[in-house]
Amino acid sequence: MSVRTAGAARADLVADTALALLAERGMRGLTHRAVDEAAGLPQGSTSNLARTRQALLDLAVRRLAEREARVLALHEMPDPRAGAGSLVDALALATHRALTRNRALTIARYELALEATRRPELRAHFDAAGARFRDLLTALVTGLGSTDPDRHSLSLVAWADGLMFSCVAGSFSARVPSLAEVRADLGELLAGMLGTEKPW
Repeated sequence: MSVRTAGAARADLVADTALALLAERGMRGLTHRAVDEAAGLPQGSTSNLARTRQALLDLAVRRLAEREARVLALHEMPDPRAGAGSLVDALALATHRALTRNRALTIARYELALEATRRPELRAHFDAAGARFRDLLTALVTGLGSTDPDRHSLSLVAWADGLMFSCVAGSFSARVPSLAEVRADLGELLAGMLGTEKPW
């Protein structure tokens, strides 16, 4: 393994451990020492990689973006010519993944989002990470014939975020909707936006 590869693997380990700690212990539980201990690294390893708390949070946000891109399967998002049903399928699957097998990652995202409201530097990284998905979604609804793509993509993101927060940390945390239920909701929402009579 090259030095560069080893360095990248160490950075991923530190970032993944930071995200796990955020989900398990919250923002106060995230320290350089805690990351070293949880990752099984020699004391001082995390500080050598990310000297300040801001640097550690930035590392976590960048890793969050990489991992969420895989959860959302951005490379699998359909061509608009495939029809609205394909988009509904893809978005429903991505949302359901965030609610189930990637629940801890979703919790870590909310921890980082709240911290970003108090740290402008982190906000810039957090917003840039989210822009990739938002821009793709806007392009997709545009291709499906949306008359107001920016507003419709915001509504879709807000719906998904609201559902995820409610089911992960809010009043519906004891009940996770099935993939079929998520798909039905998305179909109804998108049908209303596009002015069609039948959800997909």
